[in-house]
Amino acid sequence: MSTNADRLANAAVPLDVLLVDAALGPMRRFVPDVSTAKWAISLARQPRMTASRLAGLGAEAGRIAVGSSEITPRRGDRRFTDPGWQENPLLKRVSQLYLAAGRTAEQLVTDAALPGRDGKRVRFFVENVTEALSPSNLPLVNPASAKAVIETGGLSLVRGGRQLAKDLASSPRVPEMVDTTGFRVGENIAASEGAVVFRSEVLELIQYTPQGDEVYEVPMLVVPPTINKFYAVDLAPGRSLVEHGMQQGRQMFLISWRNPDARHAHWNFDTYVRAILDALDAVEEITGTEKTTLGGICSGGILASITAAYLAGIGREDRLAALALAVTVIDNHDAGTVSALSDPRLAALAKKRSAKKGYLDGRTLAEVFAWLRPGDLIWNYWVNNYLLGKRPPAFDILFWNADTTRMPAGLHADFVDMAAGNLLTEAGGVTVLGVPIDLGKVTVDSYIVAGIADHITPWENCYRTTQLLGGTSRFVLSTSGHIAALVNPPGNPKATYHVNDEVTPDPKAWLKGAETRQGTWWVDLSAWLAERGGARVPTPKELGSTRLPALAPAPGTYVFDK
Repeated sequence: MSTNADRLANAAVPLDVLLVDAALGPMRRFVPDVSTAKWAISLARQPRMTASRLAGLGAEAGRIAVGSSEITPRRGDRRFTDPGWQENPLLKRVSQLYLAAGRTAEQLVTDAALPGRDGKRVRFFVENVTEALSPSNLPLVNPASAKAVIETGGLSLVRGGRQLAKDLASSPRVPEMVDTTGFRVGENIAASEGAVVFRSEVLELIQYTPQGDEVYEVPMLVVPPTINKFYAVDLAPGRSLVEHGMQQGRQMFLISWRNPDARHAHWNFDTYVRAILDALDAVEEITGTEKTTLGGICSGGILASITAAYLAGIGREDRLAALALAVTVIDNHDAGTVSALSDPRLAALAKKRSAKKGYLDGRTLAEVFAWLRPGDLIWNYWVNNYLLGKRPPAFDILFWNADTTRMPAGLHADFVDMAAGNLLTEAGGVTVLGVPIDLGKVTVDSYIVAGIADHITPWENCYRTTQLLGGTSRFVLSTSGHIAALVNPPGNPKATYHVNDEVTPDPKAWLKGAETRQGTWWVDLSAWLAERGGARVPTPKELGSTRLPALAPAPGTYVFDK
């Protein structure tokens, strides 16, 4: 794995911490705490080592002052790429002094050798504070900002100030990441042809219009995330996994969750699993088949896995042909650096706060996601939007990311408890609809895909699902991060993915023996599904059925809930 991928994976956040932060606010991480005090005490107990580090910083500062320092940004650091940082002697010294101080702070964290949670907390604190203090974040000090002020007669700062005020006025209080003006849901986003064929209080079920004269007999039902809208898998024409499936002759069904509010505070695992079972009933009724491939993405993958285990627990796993999971973490053990940033007290407080409100606001969750990668998702846009006065780019993935939903308090509490206790790794650790959940009883074949640079669902944790399920698993490792790994259409000459038929307990051993293939994992998934798709049958002439007729054109009505 690349150094950058290692860094992102180590900074990944387990689900319980993510949901606790969303309820309590991510800024608590920037406040010095007991771990920070332990760091200071540890350094005080090592005066010679600490003095040596500070003396080294002083010596480097001297070299910087006389212009002989050779310190440069690390590879991949784009903050100081403007020529002005090198051409202006003062700015060059400012950037070098910042870099030297930041590296000294990193060394002091290492020197303290704090164990476990304390070490991880302090490192996270220092890295984020250092990122915030970068001179590239300062107006006029950043040479690109100074040039923009001159070229626009100061209008760049005026525009930036207005945008800052707008962003701070409402959640999420982070720089706007996408220009949304060019996107229209149902037109150039979530635009695949289909119809809502079933609607309940919790979800709408969309059946997509098959392409071609024949389809595979076994349909596919996809469970999307519960913390964003469904259309990550139907992003845009040519970039839609749903569209690709239709082109391959699959009968595609996709759940669109209702955006809950305080009235739905009691919705929990039982509610959502029951809703998936209702959707499965509808798929079987419409297609007339006895088996369905069940797919799930991120938190939707957790619910899909629970549903599969529920069916196995009641002796009805025969309703499933296979299970496909994308960017889904079930085993949260040691899921990155910030796994150290939560504890039972904070988890209880977070659940209490969402229960009082009735839901977890998706906008605060978006803020948490942004602070997971502050360099890319905060300060990059801080410079572009506020210092340069520019609009952010128009990017479909970021448009989807900004289209947030709420999570009912009951589901929020269940997810926090499940992830904090790592309960799904234990047989009977979770009980849903009165049935103890045991993933080991799920014996259908499974396809599991992850992203090598995913900062939300670390690929190693996704991989561990292969050891929890009882059937034969195929694990595929895609390029890119969380949703970018998912949106991976054919035609990208740089796209690659890793495969290895030898599914070992150790994910790193799996990767070491893996074969790198050119192209997209979508093709690999299509071949895997085809082997389990049953016979080819004539394409249905109409969507829905006599008992479940089409109710509305895709993408339905719930997707527009605010």
